[in-house]
Amino acid sequence: MISRIDLRGRTLSRRELLDTLPRAEVDVETAAVTVAPILADVRAHGAAALRELAERFDGVRPVYLRVPAEEIRAAVDGLDPDVRAAIDETIVRVRKVHAAQRPADFTVDLGSGAQVRQRWLPVRRVGLYVPGGLAVYPSSVIMNVVAAQEAGVGSLAVASPPQKDSGGLPNATILATCALLGVDEVYAVGGAQAVAMFAYGADGTDEVDGAVLCEPVDVVTGPGNVYVAAAKRLVRGVVGIDSEAGPTEIAILADGTADAVHVAADLISQAEHDPLAAAVLVTPSAELAGAVAAKLGDRAPSTPHAARVLTSLSGPQSAIVLVDDLDAGLEVVNAYGAEHLEIQTADAAAVADRVTSAGAIFVGPYSPVSLGDYMAGSNHVLPTGGCAHFTSGLGVHSFLRAVQVIEYDATALDEVADRIVAFAEAEGLPAHGEAVRARF
Repeated sequence: MISRIDLRGRTLSRRELLDTLPRAEVDVETAAVTVAPILADVRAHGAAALRELAERFDGVRPVYLRVPAEEIRAAVDGLDPDVRAAIDETIVRVRKVHAAQRPADFTVDLGSGAQVRQRWLPVRRVGLYVPGGLAVYPSSVIMNVVAAQEAGVGSLAVASPPQKDSGGLPNATILATCALLGVDEVYAVGGAQAVAMFAYGADGTDEVDGAVLCEPVDVVTGPGNVYVAAAKRLVRGVVGIDSEAGPTEIAILADGTADAVHVAADLISQAEHDPLAAAVLVTPSAELAGAVAAKLGDRAPSTPHAARVLTSLSGPQSAIVLVDDLDAGLEVVNAYGAEHLEIQTADAAAVADRVTSAGAIFVGPYSPVSLGDYMAGSNHVLPTGGCAHFTSGLGVHSFLRAVQVIEYDATALDEVADRIVAFAEAEGLPAHGEAVRARF
C-alpha cells in the first residue's frame, strides 16, 4: 500500500536527499495555461464571466454572486449545536494566538535629531478564498479571517464555490462561520475565477450585482487546488498572495517509542484530504515501520474516504523512509520541509527544537495534526511543496507591511552630509550629493 525508501547506511547530500524523497507532482505551469484565459475573461467581462464559469465548473448559475446578507445571517440558525460550539471555541483559540502575533513598532535614535521609526500597517483590503471541492472548510474561514482581523485589516471579502444543492450559494456552514466572524461580504465564486475577481475587481452585469460587484483587493490568501495555485501565481505582483498552496503533506519523525496506531491514524487523516496528499513516515525503527504498514493495511480500506486515502498512500508522494538514527531522520525532515511535521519520539520537545524546516511542528503523541487543523489556536494555512524552507504559514504578518519613517533635523543631516556626498560621488550619482549640499 505504501512504498519504502531505505536510506540506512547511505550518506546523501541535500540535493540527493531532495531527489530521493517523495513529493506530489503538481504541474502549476501547465495549469497556468488553462487558467490565464479565465483570468482574462473575468477581468474583461466581470459578473457575466463569473456566472458562465460557475455554470461550467460548478454546474450551477448563481442568481446572487454576492451572497445576500440575510442568507449569511440565516445560515447560523441551521447550524448543528455541536458544530456551533466547535466553531465558537476555535474562533476563541485562534484569535488568542493571533492577537499575540502582531509585531511592535519601534523607534531608533541614531543621535540628537536623527531618528528612524518603523510602523506596521495593515493592508487596506483582502480577499480570502475558501475551497469547496472534496470537503467543506469552515475551519479555513476562521484561519483566514481571524488573522486578517487581528492584523487590523479594514475590508475583508470571502469567496467560496457555489453549490448546486444550495441553490447556487456557498455551503451553509461556510456562510454561518462568516456570520459568526462578522463578515458580511461573501461571494459565491470558486476556483481561479475567484482569484481573478479579487485581483482585478469585477463590474456587475445583472441588476442584483449593482454597478460594481466586487472591488479589487490588495492581498489574496487561502488554499485551493492546482488551478487556484496557478491563478495566484499569475496575479502575483498585481496583488500579494500568501503562497501557492499545493496538496497537503504530513511527515512524521518517529522512533520505537511511538504508537503505531497513532502514527497510522495520523497518516490516514491527512491522506483523506486529497488523492495527491502526501503521507511520509521517517523512522530508524524497522519494527515501527512494519507495524505502521500493517495498521495502514487494516484501517485505510475501511475509512469513509477509502478510495481517496488508498490513492494517496500508494502514490509516489507517500512513503515510509528508514534511516539509521534520529540524527539522520532530522536531516531527512529538514530537507523535506513538510507542511505538517509530527515528532513522536522520546524527548520529543528537544528533537522538535532541532527542526529547521516545517510549516508547523506537532510535538508528542497528543499533538496530532488534526488538532492544528481545527482547535490548537495555530493557523492551518501552511506552506507546502518544500516552501517551508523560505516562507511561513498564514498569520497576522501576512496582512502587514513594515513602513520606515525617517526624521532628521538640520544638525543631524549636517553631521553626515560629507559622507553622503562621498558615497554619491563613489556611485557616480553626484545629484544625490547636491540634494544634501543644497540644504546648507
